[in-house]
Amino acid sequence: MHRKIITTGDGSTTIQIEDWNEQYHSKHGAVREAYHVFIENGLFQLPDAKIAVLEIGFGTGLNALITFLEARKRGIEVHYTGVEAYPIADHELDQLNYVSELDAGAYASDFLRMHRAPWEEDVYISKDFILQKQQKDFSRIEESDRYDLVYFDAFGARVQPELWTEAIFSKMYNALKKSGVLTTYAAKGSVRRAMQAVGFSVDRLPGPPGKREMLRAKKD
Repeated sequence: MHRKIITTGDGSTTIQIEDWNEQYHSKHGAVREAYHVFIENGLFQLPDAKIAVLEIGFGTGLNALITFLEARKRGIEVHYTGVEAYPIADHELDQLNYVSELDAGAYASDFLRMHRAPWEEDVYISKDFILQKQQKDFSRIEESDRYDLVYFDAFGARVQPELWTEAIFSKMYNALKKSGVLTTYAAKGSVRRAMQAVGFSVDRLPGPPGKREMLRAKKD
């Protein structure tokens, strides 16, 4: 599939898969979407100073970078697991402008280290931020009661409906600790019902720019 770098509505870049007319992030603003969906309605909602995060779709590393930056500001210890079946290429990484858009030049080497880190190993990006990247399909996730927060950032149900099913959300439910939270940009009724069917309580929340709603689910 042909992929290209595009600039989104807030000036930050993302990768577009032209065959699917699908982007890794919202074309209305990659950074704005990440902050709204995963940080403001995810990370900032947790009371603990030490958390484990599971990201479904490590992709460009934008969510990991922002989590790293915000955790530093707030004194939060993070163990971050990013699952990705198809890592981006070096030439794509070179074209992403997240470090400059986030005014994070001091952490450019940390962002590069996230992408260059070996797979299936814990890597200390800082003393309070441990990253483990796992290269596998989401269907192979089998952890139980391990994570406080799931960033569910898979490609949309329009192009990959198999990722938005009860079977996948059951794995997410099992992977979360009690009172754990899953947050996603998606808002389709079928997605909400699949989450509820496996035991999540689900809230509809105002969405990021370009989307009316998003979903946040909790394991009670």
